[in-house]
Amino acid sequence: MKTKIAIVDTMFARGDMGKVAIETMEKNAKENNWEIEIMKKTVPGIKDIPVALLNLLEQGCQAGIALGMPGAAKVDKTCAHEASLGIQEVQLMTRKTVLEVFVHEDEAKDDKDLAEIMHNRASKHALNLLWVIFKPEELEKRAGSGERQGRENTKSVGL
Repeated sequence: MKTKIAIVDTMFARGDMGKVAIETMEKNAKENNWEIEIMKKTVPGIKDIPVALLNLLEQGCQAGIALGMPGAAKVDKTCAHEASLGIQEVQLMTRKTVLEVFVHEDEAKDDKDLAEIMHNRASKHALNLLWVIFKPEELEKRAGSGERQGRENTKSVGL
């Protein structure tokens, strides 16, 4: 039986993070003989993500990933916070994991940097979600290691 995974992305993002996440999941699932079925929904903006996620999770998805890009304006930061709270509420309502993968437009110094952050964060979190579902020990052995998604890893202080 295939494990259903929800992916919700937005039209507002400046790159196709959903495509990157799907390619990463399909490649890793194939390499590990994990049977997955991806159910994807694209919505206009980040505040539309929670209800789309809820619908997919209620349709049998075991877990999900929410991909979005808040703009740089103050109102965009507020919208990102509201969307994040909605995603958290969906997790509590369904008792299912959803990884929030937001790339803020003002994180990058230029468009090339932004594209790299988007690709890195979408692909690494797609792999993280597969590990949550199929191989949680991969996450456990990395606890406290300073790994990041989107930028270079930081150094662990060794606790």
